[in-house]
Amino acid sequence: MSEPALGRQAGDRRSSGHGEVDVVGVGNAMVDIIGTVADEVVVAEGLSKGAMHLIDGDRADYLYEMMQKLAGENSPDLELVEASGGSAANTMAGIASFGGTSAYIGKVRQDYLGDVFARDMNSLGVAFQVPLASSGPATARCLIMVTPDAQRTLNTYLGVSTLLEPADVDPNVASAGQILFCEGYLWDTDSAKAAIRKAMDLAAAAGRKVALTLSDPFCVERHHHDFLELVSGPVDILFANEDELTSLFESDLEESVKKVSSQVDLSCVTRGSQGSWLVTDSDIIEVKAEEVAPVVDTTGAGDQYAAGVLYGLSRELPLDVVGRLGSFAAAEVISHMGPRPERPLSDFLAEAGA
Repeated sequence: MSEPALGRQAGDRRSSGHGEVDVVGVGNAMVDIIGTVADEVVVAEGLSKGAMHLIDGDRADYLYEMMQKLAGENSPDLELVEASGGSAANTMAGIASFGGTSAYIGKVRQDYLGDVFARDMNSLGVAFQVPLASSGPATARCLIMVTPDAQRTLNTYLGVSTLLEPADVDPNVASAGQILFCEGYLWDTDSAKAAIRKAMDLAAAAGRKVALTLSDPFCVERHHHDFLELVSGPVDILFANEDELTSLFESDLEESVKKVSSQVDLSCVTRGSQGSWLVTDSDIIEVKAEEVAPVVDTTGAGDQYAAGVLYGLSRELPLDVVGRLGSFAAAEVISHMGPRPERPLSDFLAEAGA
């Protein structure tokens, strides 16, 4: 399959004040490796269940071999799920599954996993045209251990992904989306910060909307001051769960919602089984979670929720419909293993009222 190209709809979309594609994502480009493990494995490895742990290359190799062995012991035919990943990359794949257009900016190495990432993204219909790095650490990977209660424990080797730099940000790509969506996980190195700021500046200068996901409570703790500055500055659309939002504003949920409503055009607050809130300066729209039985794997739920919301916003749909698209996308992905939709998300458009 040929790589998806930017600009296929440039003529008519630009004439209506929109970008060449619906959404451009910026994030840690990595390969997700997902497998089921017993609770005892998480404990034995000294991991905090349900959290994200940063690991080095040696630890990544060890855990990968262990998960392969466990998969073989559980069933000779059971293989680990492996796919291009990273939070923002998952969201861009979800937008493509809705029938939208998306592009992605991230850094992978010119190695086996880097080739896997690039081929996989383009095969999904997500334009990925960043040249593969010829030097530096290996392509990033996230080893995701899913326990029987569907909780996922992430072990992330960031590799070359954190070395994204301003030179990797093509101005034509960064300004091509109606919305630029940036991943908080990437905010850990000076070069990546500069790359994100460049992308945000380019998008804003082109009249695009800028969206940010806080990604993880630990991200908020590490980058509290910077995230507050972004939210009060270039960010128009914010994605956060309850813990992330209250950590950001160091207040209870009610006060945090009040504060964020005065700083961004739209904040999308996910609340697990209680659904989500879409918060503007004048309203809070409550969206129920779609029922799933059983919940198999919560990996990617927030990423696909963001895909539904961003797709809906790019189509200028009413906010209640936008929220339902997010809920349907999240429900689909937690019904099976892996962070990407198995059923086309476009199947849910009519049911959501789009």
